[in-house]
Amino acid sequence: MNDFRDIAACRADFPLIQGRDDVVYLDNAATTQKPRTVLDAVRAYYETTNANVHRGVHQLSDAATDAFEGARGRVARRINAARPSEIVWTRGTTEAINLVAQSYAGSVLRPGDRVLVTELEHHSNIVPWQMACERAGATLVAAAVTPEGTLDVEDFEARLGRGDVRIAAFGHVSNALGTVHPVADLVAMARAAGAVTVVDGAQAMAHYAVDVRALDCDFYAFSGHKMYAPTGIGVLYGREALLEAMPPWQGGGEMIEEVRIEATTYAGLPFKFEAGTPNIAGAIGLAAAIDYLETPDSGAVTAHEGELLHRATAGLQQIEGVRIVGTAADKGPLVSFLMDGAHPHDVGTLLDRQGIAVRTGHHCAMPLMQRLGISGTVRASFALYNSTEDVERLVAGVHKARSFL
Repeated sequence: MNDFRDIAACRADFPLIQGRDDVVYLDNAATTQKPRTVLDAVRAYYETTNANVHRGVHQLSDAATDAFEGARGRVARRINAARPSEIVWTRGTTEAINLVAQSYAGSVLRPGDRVLVTELEHHSNIVPWQMACERAGATLVAAAVTPEGTLDVEDFEARLGRGDVRIAAFGHVSNALGTVHPVADLVAMARAAGAVTVVDGAQAMAHYAVDVRALDCDFYAFSGHKMYAPTGIGVLYGREALLEAMPPWQGGGEMIEEVRIEATTYAGLPFKFEAGTPNIAGAIGLAAAIDYLETPDSGAVTAHEGELLHRATAGLQQIEGVRIVGTAADKGPLVSFLMDGAHPHDVGTLLDRQGIAVRTGHHCAMPLMQRLGISGTVRASFALYNSTEDVERLVAGVHKARSFL
């Protein structure tokens, strides 16, 4: 990887934005652009190695399997999992959380149990638990959020104190406000209360070094496309003992050891959770994205993105009628805001006409918006290839939109 602090060199790694000044891409919380090394890795698989993995006896299948399982090992090292078998491939964070929720609904949750989430969650960390609770006769409850957009940790701990919470599910970083949860502290509280922890890491993996053993969480889910990898590939990390005890949630090929009409025995970890032909190219692309992210100065990306956030926040706060939504002290690299008298969609449309790509709406966090008394926000989110010039264009664009509205 080039030194990202040389923004021109960094942007040259990304074909979609290389040399372009007609678009300022600030929708990275939705999906990131892909560096050439990732695109090359995916292309190379299809051009030189394309075959289905596992069980094949020919050379191409062996080569594809080696690359596919090598990618699993690469992910395990990235997040410091104890072993590659704790890494389950999914289509993304949503499917990873659904896997745990549906498996637990049929094996662990019972009537009278509670599942604890927070009001900051993405719908993907709410709706699967609603479905699981309905299936099992359990109850979903949510810890409150403060007006500043931070988790009310005392409320979270108090709800755990009832002693009936079996699962505590919460995000690492809020996709709507950027709030960073004190994950290790929340995990410790949940563990003391006897609850299993499920962390939605979709918004964290591109920006922070994640160590699942240091966090001590039971499950950690994330998506490749938010960390410079292809769409359609994701990861569920789970403690080996918990994964061993869980029943599979989908059936088919690959996840079996022996099938008879009368009964089936399942394959070992992680394969019993990977029914059907997997996204082989996506996994290889994710491994390439991890390689791209790992620079000698691992904290430099975080510092760069933090500076972009600081500049954007300061610039937007100086515009009359613009209000920042979410003022947590610890935030990931995104800023949500509102403009007095203007619908977020209208602001986003005017920014788009100036070549500035942002996201508008409720950001799949409707309970959070309801708690804050708003319908949605304008969200600008940053990545390592964004520059201070991008921030300046955002602020100028909002100024211009304000003059129209």
